[in-house]
Amino acid sequence: MTEPANLPDQIETRRREISSDRLAMSIRELTSMFENGELVIRPEFQRFFRWDDEQKSKLIESILLGIPLPSIFVATTDDGTWEIVDGLQRISTLLQLQGLLPKDDGSLMEPLRLLGTKYLPDLEGRVWSGFEEYSREDGEPSRELPRTQVLDIKQSRIDVQIIKRESSTDAKYDLFQRLNSYGSMLTAQELRSAMLVAVDPDFLKWAEALAHNKDFRESVQPSERFLKEQYDIELVLRFLVLHDRKPLRQNDLRNFTQFLDDQAIKLAAEPMSKLARLEETFAEVFKTINTRLGEDAFRRWIPEKNDFSGQFLNTSYESIAIGLGFHVANREPYRDDVAAVVKEFWLRPEMTRKFATGVSTEKRLSQFIQIGRDLFSIRTP
Repeated sequence: MTEPANLPDQIETRRREISSDRLAMSIRELTSMFENGELVIRPEFQRFFRWDDEQKSKLIESILLGIPLPSIFVATTDDGTWEIVDGLQRISTLLQLQGLLPKDDGSLMEPLRLLGTKYLPDLEGRVWSGFEEYSREDGEPSRELPRTQVLDIKQSRIDVQIIKRESSTDAKYDLFQRLNSYGSMLTAQELRSAMLVAVDPDFLKWAEALAHNKDFRESVQPSERFLKEQYDIELVLRFLVLHDRKPLRQNDLRNFTQFLDDQAIKLAAEPMSKLARLEETFAEVFKTINTRLGEDAFRRWIPEKNDFSGQFLNTSYESIAIGLGFHVANREPYRDDVAAVVKEFWLRPEMTRKFATGVSTEKRLSQFIQIGRDLFSIRTP
């Protein structure tokens, strides 16, 4: 479809891509829909349920004080169920309060035991009706919420924005991304993972399996922070979308986070045959790197010390892993003397201590991935 040339027509065209409705629903109704399988929280989304008990208690405080809650957004699936697009924390808190929130394995999370809040200190130790035997680790007993407050919560209403199934798929995913990025505490990759769950949970599981590849793990040596923020999965996705990209133009890589989002979603729609080939390429690249040099492949080479130093560097990963990936993917002969390639890389004149200072992400990627491709080439006379 040709994009309209003027702003009013562009607005009208894009508005038609989203078909929506709006309802005010009680928490009782939303809970009933969840219990009947009509309101869906994908189990994979539970990893993004990060509110602590203080934040959850403040939500309940707001409901009891009659403070309106922000709208939640749901998308209607082909079978008519609703999937939560925005509002996961709020809905999950309400379900946990009632002892209905499942874990990944299908078992239920412990019911929420409320904390005292600024305006309602007597919420301390309160639980939903029927869970008074649930106590803290310190042995402090729980107290049931009074029946009046239980009913107040059940009867409280939340504005629900419904994105209908006739809305375009791309528009749904874009809406998900925008809504979940406003004030989000998720990292870029956690948000990307959440989008991929909405697109194809199996694809995300596949990417996570690559991140657990033995050779990848041993050569990258991800820190606890890497793992917590899912940066290991981002490194996998960077490899998959960049290693065979032709041409490697700087302009295409502008706003790299958005670029990686878009490319990952496209990749999730690829047939399994293509993903299998990508997995073979990924496995060969990291087996070669790990066997020849291990974690030193992504650290700085210090000629004066004749040794590798420091921690994992993105630039090394982009040049060495992604650069090598180009030749493996294209079934071209390549240099497998990884240690020599890495040392040549760090001996290049541009690899000073300030090699990445002030350099944009798109410039760094286009420059250093190409350097890696060149270094691994087997030059013929």
